[in-house]
Order: sequence, then structure tokens, then C-alpha cells
Amino acid sequence: MSIGILDSGIGGLTVLKEAVKLLPGEDFLYYADTKHVPYGTKPKDEVIGYIFNAVDFFADQGVEALVVACNTATSIAINDLRKKYSFPIIGMEPAVKPAVEKADDRRVLVLATPITVREKKLHDLVIRLDSEQTVDLLALPGLVELAENFIFDEETVIQYLLDELSGFNLKEYGAVVLGCTHFVFYRKHFIRVLPHEVEIIDGNIGTVKRLKALLESRGFDYSRKGSLEFYCSGEKEIDESKYRRYLELEY
Repeated sequence: MSIGILDSGIGGLTVLKEAVKLLPGEDFLYYADTKHVPYGTKPKDEVIGYIFNAVDFFADQGVEALVVACNTATSIAINDLRKKYSFPIIGMEPAVKPAVEKADDRRVLVLATPITVREKKLHDLVIRLDSEQTVDLLALPGLVELAENFIFDEETVIQYLLDELSGFNLKEYGAVVLGCTHFVFYRKHFIRVLPHEVEIIDGNIGTVKRLKALLESRGFDYSRKGSLEFYCSGEKEIDESKYRRYLELEY
């Protein structure tokens, strides 16, 4: 089965990595919209146009399912995407519910892109969980830029996180949500910065499990080795090592 995975850049590779582990016999097409990354700091209408162009590409490729491995894209376009395209589309959502459950009545900090933080979809989720008084939101656009430039050294990243989190008393928090797939690359850095009792939660595994459940009715051929193809804004990436180095990162 041909499965598309879409992100503005390389963040969705953290989802792809989990998908390949769980569904090793499937064929994956990964689309990084490198001409327009980052999505999270651009005007909403502009980003929606980029998203639909990307999904049109997947439709032309004949994908049978799509994972929008981008919280920003999900927050502004998922409902309209599902109305237009006939194949199933799975989106990303900041894992606020499991964070609230694990925080044990302590505060929860949701980290995401500026668009995701502003969007009604996230605020509605917090309201549904009756957690407006205990959930805080913070945009970390710089972390996307660091990831896209393959910057993972501790000195640079930890200083950025310390600066951005300086306004919060982190001892009050029971959980931190990584609400952008790019942020998952920096899990080890967050562990260094946050108090040890703070749970660090992302939505990657949950998203991939939803994909597996969607595909389960057709069965899996685990004896088959699936394929990977990488695309940059619709152009096939011939040098697969460019993306495979991200898949090899430990986080």
C-alpha cells in the first residue's frame, strides 16, 4: 500500500520513523515542502495553499492513505482536506489529553508553532478538556529553524530552550507537550532542561497507531520490505542520505 506522509520540512520524519517500525511492509512517500518551510510563521491562507498543492501531488501519485505529519497543517486544513480527497487522511494533534491525564493535577505546557498556538482548534481542545486554567501554550518557532539546519549541539539548543522557558516556573508542571513534529528531535535536550518529574509527551506513536488501525482490515505482509521515496516540494530527492541521516538520529 502506498502511504503519503506530509510535513513542511523534516519534522515529519519523526513520524515516518515510527511508521516504518510498525508497518515495515508498506511503501511510504515522504513529502517535505522545503520551498516553503517553515509553515508555522507564515500567513494562514498562504500555508493552506501550500498544503493543498502538496496533497494534490499525493493524489496524482495514487496514495491510498495520507498522514499529515504536521500539527500546523492539521490545525488549519484537516477538515477541508477530508472534504476534497477520497482517500483517508490522518492528522496530528498536540497530545494535550494524555498530558492532562499524566500531569496529576499539575500544570501542562503545550509547545507548538505560532499558527498552532493561535488556532481555534487547539484552544477548543483545551476547553473540551476543561483545562483552560491549567494548560499554558508557548510557540517555539526557533526550534523548527534549528532542526531544518541540522543544529542539534547541546550548547546552542539548550541555551535557546532556557531563554524561551525562562518565564515559566517549570516546577509547577507535570507534563510538557511537544506539539510540533520538529520538536521531537530535541527530546533529549528537553530532558536536560526540564525537572526530572516532568513527563514529555508527543503525538507520534498515537498517530502511527491510528494509521495501523486504519490499515489492519487489509492485513500486513511482514515478509515484504517496503520502500521509501523522498520528495522536496514535489521534486524527487535522489540523494536519500539527506533524509536518512535524520531517521538515524536518536531522540
